Amino acid sequence: MTAKRKKLKRATVGDWIIVAIMVAIIALCVLPVVTVVASSFSDPGAIVRQRVSFLPRQEVIHEIVSASGEMITDRSFPIGLQFDAYADILGNSNFMRSLAWTVVLTLISTTVSLIMTVLCAYPLTYENLKGRKIITILILFTMFFNAGAIPTYVLYRDLGLLDNPAVLVLPGMISVFLMIIMRKFFMGIPDSLRESAEMDGASPFRVLVQIYIPLSTPVLAALGLMYAVGRWNGMSDALWFMRGAPEWHPIQMVLFNILQGVTPIDPLDPGQAAAAGHTEAVQAAAIVVAMVPILCVYPRLQKYFVQGMTLGAVKG
Repeated sequence: MTAKRKKLKRATVGDWIIVAIMVAIIALCVLPVVTVVASSFSDPGAIVRQRVSFLPRQEVIHEIVSASGEMITDRSFPIGLQFDAYADILGNSNFMRSLAWTVVLTLISTTVSLIMTVLCAYPLTYENLKGRKIITILILFTMFFNAGAIPTYVLYRDLGLLDNPAVLVLPGMISVFLMIIMRKFFMGIPDSLRESAEMDGASPFRVLVQIYIPLSTPVLAALGLMYAVGRWNGMSDALWFMRGAPEWHPIQMVLFNILQGVTPIDPLDPGQAAAAGHTEAVQAAAIVVAMVPILCVYPRLQKYFVQGMTLGAVKG
């Protein structure tokens, strides 16, 4: 018997339309980032004259003598790299301290969030847990309703969290949505594993540590990535609750102040950077430097992301 050849699915018009839409969306997301990177490596003169698009440009000035003997200034903008903006940013102690603090803050916040998510999701997998349905309803209630900005501010003030670094970790240390994903994944683990361990005398906490967590690497990596990205990009909590403690501002808050011209860093001092092009180049360099750490982490965990989200969404 001859093996049947598998027929390849032919691309339809609808497939090409979907591909075109996805390419357009990707371009809308990527091209602004490419422009910012190009501006960070460009000459201030090229930026001021709006000659920078997707490639870094340099400004080259030529002095030409006309036929009448008059000196004429001619400018060209060839492709080239300039690192002055990065030297200004990387040499600024305030910016680098905020960057290091944000790395530490992200590690602490992600670790605390994962621990709290696991500790909240695991007990809800026990069907004999008293008040399980009521607890679940109360947790889900917080997804749709909150007190509002002003009551939250008053609450944090009364708790002594204003201008306290703990306000960047404690209020957002658990996401109900991600906890539900974690719970669904735990519910998909066969009960026989837990029952056999309990018959051997293992406590619920030991079952969690030695059975559930080792089996949950993909979903933990996916949730950890989401927590880390959310904390790294977070700015609103520092903007609202950390106004009086600039030394604890995360990097996104520092970037916000740089773009607003508030942060007292040397490159933005009008006396040292009078040219608007240099200021824009420094701002672009600051954005690029702030993106690098999370971009280095994301590809390493990306392989777990789809797997972890899919497992947590369909199991149980």
